Amino acid sequence: MWQDPIVQETRALREQYAQQFNHDPVAIYEDIVKRQAAPGKKLVSFPPRRPVGFVAKQDTPSPTHASASLERGVG
Repeated sequence: MWQDPIVQETRALREQYAQQFNHDPVAIYEDIVKRQAAPGKKLVSFPPRRPVGFVAKQDTPSPTHASASLERGVG
């Protein structure tokens, strides 16, 4: 079976990284959080995108809690 060399390399690097923390997921998570908070790292956030061709529905008033319960057969 053919093996993708990029996948093999990625898996080997992941294994090396996990071995540093004795495969402890909590320790790995804490290291990731620490790396993200390191100075010089810039967090980028993009606004949500609408799918192409998306048409927004017209605003309709939301039902009150009581009427919503009745519509669902609750209450």
